[in-house]
Formats: sequence, C-alpha cells, structure tokens
Amino acid sequence: MQATVTVDLPVDVERPLLSYRDEATGERVDLAAHQVGAWAARSASLLRDGCGLGPGSRVAVLLPPHWRTAAVLLGAWASGLAVSFRPRATAGLPVLEPGGDRPFDAVFVTPERQDDWLEDVPDATHRYLVGTGPGRLADVPLGWLDWSAEVLRHPDVTPDHAAIHPSDPASADGTTYGQWGALAQEVAGMLGLRAGDRLLVDAAEHEQPLKWLLAPLSAGASVVISANLDPARRDAVVAAEQATRVL
Repeated sequence: MQATVTVDLPVDVERPLLSYRDEATGERVDLAAHQVGAWAARSASLLRDGCGLGPGSRVAVLLPPHWRTAAVLLGAWASGLAVSFRPRATAGLPVLEPGGDRPFDAVFVTPERQDDWLEDVPDATHRYLVGTGPGRLADVPLGWLDWSAEVLRHPDVTPDHAAIHPSDPASADGTTYGQWGALAQEVAGMLGLRAGDRLLVDAAEHEQPLKWLLAPLSAGASVVISANLDPARRDAVVAAEQATRVL
C-alpha cells in the first residue's frame, strides 16, 4: 500500500498555493500548485540521482520558513527520506534522536546558520547551502554546494521511487508518514483551516513546517510566508494578501 496525501487545491490552479514575501527587501515569489510540485520534483531528483539517497536515508534541515524550504522538505518526503528538522530556536541545544551520533546523508542549512558559532551543524556526506535571497549565492565555502544552482541541474518531473508506506519513518525521531499526516490534519482543524483559505504566516514566529506547510496543505489552503513582518503593518499585509487566517 502506497501512502497518499489528498490536497483540495483551489479552483483556479494558477492561484498561488505558496507565496513568500520579504518585507525588508521587497522580494516576492508566488508559486502555483504545479510550480510547487515542480520544485519539489527537482529536489527529489537531486536527492535520488545527485546524492543516491532513498528510503532509509536521513537528512538534516536547518532552514527557516521559505519557499525553498518547502521544496527541500517536500522533495525529501517524496523520496521516502527521514528528515531531522532543526529550527533556529534550538541553536546551541543538544538534539536527541536515535542514531544522532552518526553523520546524516545530506544536510541543508542557510549560510547564516552555517557561520553561526552557536550552531552545531550536523556532519553529512552531502552538504548544501540554501540562500533565502533571490538568485544564487555569491560565495560558497569549500566542501559545500549551492542548492539553488544544483537543483536546476535536475528535471522538474517527480522521479520513480519505491512505494512509501504510512508506517515508514518521515522524521529522524521515528515519527511515521501516517502519524505526521494525522497530526497535520489535527493542527489544521485547530487552526480552523478549510479548503480555499489563505493563511498568512509570520516567518519569525512559526518555524515548524507542521504549521506553515503540512497543516495548510492537508486542508487545501494556500500559504503566504511573510519574512521581517512589522507588527504595525500586519493588518495591511492581511488585507493586501486577502488572507482569511493568520498565524
């Protein structure tokens, strides 16, 4: 039995499913459902064909709420990988996971966190820097690769992969795909999310992808990630984005 996730997409398939806006720089990215899928497929192809990873492989993700983070996570889960997601709030704290003392197969981290002395970036065979600004990174240290450049070497068609079962681990702590799916639907219910809703997320306040990615997608809602959001402008952003829910 292969695990499936049912997502009730907006009637207008060109309507943004995932938007990212940086209030400090003015950067904006809008991705329709098929574009989110294309980036996730590229990421899955990078992991499978570029890194040789598959079910049973482990990846660490040290990234903020961002459209590229969504692509990394969805690509990893589409490939049956176990993800260790580490928010910025855990910097300097020990991470207790089964097998936590052995290297990961791949790690994804922002340049800022990779350079932060407080961070304990886990060792991995494949190491990627993921920028949060437009374009590619200007400087990539030896031993690292720029995810934004590498992912474009791969097709935007989901690669063939082994069937993923609800009982397979979706995270490095052993939580399964089925458990995460059920939890996402539960959180969506707690947030009152329904198909067609548009959820505005303050990136600085909600790092966990369970809230800003999995829960809204499970409900068929679209997401607007707002970085560097000024609380004084929150109402204006809600109105501009026609957001129906705020997180």
